[in-house]
Amino acid sequence: MTSFFDEIARNRINSLLLMAVFSAFFTAVIYLFVVFLGGGPISFGLAILLVIIYALVTYYTGDKLVLAVSRAKLADPTKYRGLYGIIEGLASATQIPMPKVYIIEDPTPNAFATGRSKKLSSIAVTTGILSIMSRNELTGVLAHEMSHVADNDVQFMTIAIVFAGAIGIVSAFMRNIFFFGGMGGDNNRNGGILLLIAFVIGLLAPFFALLIRLAISRKREYMADANGARLTRDPHSLANALKKIRDYERNPNTPQMQNVNEITANLYFANPFKPESFANLFSTHPPIEERIKKLEAMY
Repeated sequence: MTSFFDEIARNRINSLLLMAVFSAFFTAVIYLFVVFLGGGPISFGLAILLVIIYALVTYYTGDKLVLAVSRAKLADPTKYRGLYGIIEGLASATQIPMPKVYIIEDPTPNAFATGRSKKLSSIAVTTGILSIMSRNELTGVLAHEMSHVADNDVQFMTIAIVFAGAIGIVSAFMRNIFFFGGMGGDNNRNGGILLLIAFVIGLLAPFFALLIRLAISRKREYMADANGARLTRDPHSLANALKKIRDYERNPNTPQMQNVNEITANLYFANPFKPESFANLFSTHPPIEERIKKLEAMY
């Protein structure tokens, strides 16, 4: 058996290591891209600056876009008094401001947290999760989401998504360099070798960026499970909530969640896609059985 704190510490270290690898990989791809275009240090600096601007725009508008895409609406405090009560209690326990509370009209049991800071956060839950969870189970799910807010996971994953997107754009340019030429007029043998390297990097970089982003996301989910269990001191209720979601997913007659895509999927408490969905080949969530197993082993 492992303690809450052991699991939290292990996942935090693994996540930071993965982000360090991601940052180094991203910087290397940008540098090679600039070199292949015949640029120097100034061009490299400008490329990094453009990506930073792109990241800032995403940071300040991302939460609003996610809520809009998900068709989340502010929850009525009177109608959802119990929901507000749970979130208020968790906000007090984590010593962060009360998040805004949203409802998504969807029968699929799920929830997510978003926001650009602890002071400007939101938690959205589906009508489906409210209908099948007991109060203790719902508290476990919301503690998981509150942990994402408290640990700055939303910003963490936004940065990972921005890096992956930027690498994809750069890689597309590299592939174009290979097919259409370029390389600052260097047509000698060395230029040809560099073109080949550009093609290989352009082909493989998005794939490796995706793998790193998925690994980061899965580590953060494990850590949020551990933090949620620590907050409630009740890992088994959170495990039971995951079991209910697992059983819902296995029912062939249940519909897939609406208004979700590959970009927003990593924010949800559980994988919003059906098990047989093609999107699951690159799932941002760890296997639900592994999450249950880890929670049931905690004390």
